[in-house]
Amino acid sequence: MPATHEVTNQVPPLTGYDVANDPALLEGLRREGAAWAEDEVRELGVRAGGEEAQEWARVVEKNPPVLHTHDRYGHRVDEVEFHPYWHDLMTVAVEHGLHGAPWRQDRVGAHVARAAKVYVWGQTDPGHLCPISMTYAAVPALRAEPELARIYEPLLTSDTYDYGLRVPTTKRGLIAGMSMTEKQGGSDVRANTTRAVPAGDGLHALTGHKWFTSAPMSDVFLTLAQAPGGLSCFLVPRVLPDGTRNAIRLQRLKDKLGNRSNASSEIEYEGALGRLVGEEGRGVATIIQMVNMTRLDCAVSSAAGMRHGVVQAVHHATYRSAFGDRLINQPLMTNVLADLAVEAEAATVVGMRLAGAVDRATAGDEAEELLRRIGLAVSKYWVCKRAPAHAAEALECLGGNGYVEESGLPRLYRESPLPSIWEGSGNVAALDVLRAMGKQPETVDAFFTEVERAAGADRRLDSAVARLRKQLTDLDDVQFRARRIVESMALVLQGSLLLRHGHPAVADAFCASRLDSDWGIAFGTLPTGVDTSAIIERTRPAEGTR
Repeated sequence: MPATHEVTNQVPPLTGYDVANDPALLEGLRREGAAWAEDEVRELGVRAGGEEAQEWARVVEKNPPVLHTHDRYGHRVDEVEFHPYWHDLMTVAVEHGLHGAPWRQDRVGAHVARAAKVYVWGQTDPGHLCPISMTYAAVPALRAEPELARIYEPLLTSDTYDYGLRVPTTKRGLIAGMSMTEKQGGSDVRANTTRAVPAGDGLHALTGHKWFTSAPMSDVFLTLAQAPGGLSCFLVPRVLPDGTRNAIRLQRLKDKLGNRSNASSEIEYEGALGRLVGEEGRGVATIIQMVNMTRLDCAVSSAAGMRHGVVQAVHHATYRSAFGDRLINQPLMTNVLADLAVEAEAATVVGMRLAGAVDRATAGDEAEELLRRIGLAVSKYWVCKRAPAHAAEALECLGGNGYVEESGLPRLYRESPLPSIWEGSGNVAALDVLRAMGKQPETVDAFFTEVERAAGADRRLDSAVARLRKQLTDLDDVQFRARRIVESMALVLQGSLLLRHGHPAVADAFCASRLDSDWGIAFGTLPTGVDTSAIIERTRPAEGTR
């Protein structure tokens, strides 16, 4: 066949670069006490940006897990089969401690280092980070029952990924899941109907269903059920100590919008055996420890997705020409790219600050615990809410090429709504902020103490803080206004952090647009006078070298 044309003006693939070469990330890593982890984060960043890991991510999303309810002879097996690359991704994550290293490392900054690694490695395939995140988050909840923690915590924090359904205590490492929601209640877990009946020897038999159980091949699950004393938390293994399968029946796998590499299932408990975790009747209070930790990962994962999207957009604009010039040199495109970069940096700086709060709160710092409590709810709402619009705009920067699956951006776009839905959708997160302020008014003081560390640095921030304080003095229709209040809280927190720790050009653009209202609704509406060149320069991908 004769050649019809020569291929020109196409962008080279973005591989072989250091994902961790991200100024906002590395600055936060050092600032929040984890400079000691930079070499490992950079090593992981090079691996995340390499061709091998990117191929793993592409393939596992194209080959979702398969449910096998029975074997060839008709025996019930309830197993999920994953592509081998899924296990490669999980192995790297576990070996680098994304699932539990902070709990076995008595070191300042351990949670910050882990958050940075989640941010970096999450720019491969976000799906496998679901069981990684739940394993990390299970440990503080499990500590409500010291004897269970003594047995399982060393295995949950092991740096060995040991896949397969076997007796948990015989394995070299464990993965944990969480199983809370039911058909009739969703986020309203107090409406759960699953029953837990005492079965002797410290066990309860659970009967009922769960509507959304992700990572069903996990070794153990924290789950909620109605015990005689009320809604309680239980640890339920997939395999019992005698080697038999616990009575957990996988009904089907969800056909999800995104996150397709990860299995999410509907399950039935048919007398499944579990052990009580924490006090009977206080299941929500026990498992909320797990929820709070996964909220940090929701915010960090959304920030990672934004960074990935804007890096792809800048890379494309650097090489692609249209209308007589490279896209990167055209004023309107620079406005869009800079606006996307500002949003991504604001998400990253608050994610790293809250990882630092988790680190210090875990070590006993009461003030940081208060900030963690309200700051995570605020940022989980706002950062995760911004991700879908950000992904859509980043995709559009590539034009039709971005809409094609081979670009990888449709995968990012499909994934982007998930963190906002997981662990409480937008309304749940916004109302949780109000709940924190009502039950612990000192969280409000902790929030403003943090924000006002930048008092006087920029009149636009000072004015926004004053407006927020005025909003909080008016309690009429406060639930109706919850989203507006929480959005304002998120913006002043991000603005304060950027003014104190960010690049001056990024901080100025953020304050001008997000705080001073000199901004449109769509991305690419920054006001004139911002230093777009300096902002975009911070997003350029670098080769995987130091």
